[in-house]
Amino acid sequence: MEWLAHTFEKYPEAGVYLAVGLGCLFGKLKFRGFCLGLITSSLLAGILIGTIVHVPVSEQAKSMMFLLFLFGIGYSVGPSFFRNLRGDGWRWAALGIFVPVVGLITAYTVVRILKLDVGFSAGILSGSLSESPALGTATEAIRGLALPEDQKQLLISHVAVADAICYVFGTVGVIWCCTTLAPKLLKFNLRDQALKEEAELGIKRTRAGISSAWQPIGFRAYTVPQDAPVVGKTVMAAEQSISDARLFVERIRRGAEILSPSGNTVIEAGDTVAVLGRTEFLVRVLGPTSAEVTDPDLLDIPIASYDLYVTSKTIAGKTLQQIVDTVNEARGVLLRGLTREEHSLPIGTNIVVQNGDILSVTGAEDAMEKLAPVVGRKIPNHEDSDLAVLSLAIVFGVLVGAAVNFPVGRIHLGLGTSVATLLTGLLVGWARSRRPWFAHIPDSVVLFLRSMGLAAFVAMIGLKAGPIFFSALREAGYLIFFGGVFVTLIPVLSGLLFGHYVLRLDPVQLLGGIAGAQTVTAAMAAVQEESGSPVATLGYSYTAAIGHILLTTWGTVIVALLT
Repeated sequence: MEWLAHTFEKYPEAGVYLAVGLGCLFGKLKFRGFCLGLITSSLLAGILIGTIVHVPVSEQAKSMMFLLFLFGIGYSVGPSFFRNLRGDGWRWAALGIFVPVVGLITAYTVVRILKLDVGFSAGILSGSLSESPALGTATEAIRGLALPEDQKQLLISHVAVADAICYVFGTVGVIWCCTTLAPKLLKFNLRDQALKEEAELGIKRTRAGISSAWQPIGFRAYTVPQDAPVVGKTVMAAEQSISDARLFVERIRRGAEILSPSGNTVIEAGDTVAVLGRTEFLVRVLGPTSAEVTDPDLLDIPIASYDLYVTSKTIAGKTLQQIVDTVNEARGVLLRGLTREEHSLPIGTNIVVQNGDILSVTGAEDAMEKLAPVVGRKIPNHEDSDLAVLSLAIVFGVLVGAAVNFPVGRIHLGLGTSVATLLTGLLVGWARSRRPWFAHIPDSVVLFLRSMGLAAFVAMIGLKAGPIFFSALREAGYLIFFGGVFVTLIPVLSGLLFGHYVLRLDPVQLLGGIAGAQTVTAAMAAVQEESGSPVATLGYSYTAAIGHILLTTWGTVIVALLT
């Protein structure tokens, strides 16, 4: 044990990774459908290790990991955060604001009644509202207080203690309310109500692992018969002879030779042609007149699917039919979808393409490469990350957070580097939704930033809190737990009544919205499981972004209110 203690003191990074590793292992264990999850398990593992051995933790390392997490979460929720404020989304935005605000008011009232210090108070808020990032913003705010260093470290340790005590009921309580208590209070059956809402939304259920066999675009090989009307015609003339369909001859087998034809290549009887087109046209136009054959070598054609962002005057302002008729580079490319401001539009010949539209196209790779610069910009689908934007955005957030403060009563409340970085990530994520080639960071990388960043941060918090955990637990453990029960339940029940009777939201979607406002993904999953329907996800997607932003900032706010 002495050797282990000496090793962890000399190499503290090993203690951090050990805590995260144990958190990953134990966070997946389930008991009656409930699991602690990676973040809480990493915190508890850090506390456990910290009670056994001393692991020195660098404040700079903690801040770096937390800022990576905050940028990642802002980046991921940015598009939905702003989109959900438009149109009928105001009702969901109202719910997403109402629940966290009630949670803050409840937490403030409870801790004032219990006369808890600012550290325990912030931990009750983060644990009971199950928003671990609030633990980080609260510790940053505490570090900024005009207090002796040892007192600040004690308060930061109290944050971790209270968060660990309250988090379990903070999650279980929301799950219980959403799946059991809420249906009884509002007198509806989850499964029956979910079926009703699915019917209203036009949702058709599909079984897991089952997908449609229909492929809208395909390549097929046909042998040209002697009496075919295309015999003796050029490839261009043959393609243009079919007025109501876009079919393209991409390859021709003539004897043992495979040709890549030009528009002037003449089709001969007995040729086998590889044709690209929409499946229904291939079947309707060529099926009755030509014999389809199996020819793997002929059909070994590189196919690409791109999303193209329209910026070109050659494309913008024209109908789809005009683009087909006038843009030579459109030959050999088929349109799969058209998106405008994140909404899918129907595809019709008279639809006018506008700047900022996204064209989802498929075709032979060489044809796609020719069309992309004519349309505008190709939206990258590679796995590289724009680390320049990520780094500079975090720097900007830190500078803004350090510089901006505003008076609240007799005190000046600083924005804080963590909240500012969260908001910067939010803006970058929103900008990417408007200009898809900007600040490309793959979803897998964003998930890593969010998971590893927060897990390592809370593990380091736990390592520092370990030495005083049990003494603090004896000091105020029962008060913290029962206070946390109120902080968890009151926002959920208030949101339920507000959403049902004031906002008139559909019940199952409302439950998903409450889970989102509390950022308890497990509660949304539990509602899905109990209802046998994915419809709760709709409400969750509206409010989760707002919940993450507000609840994270509450860590800073609760410290300011209590000091």
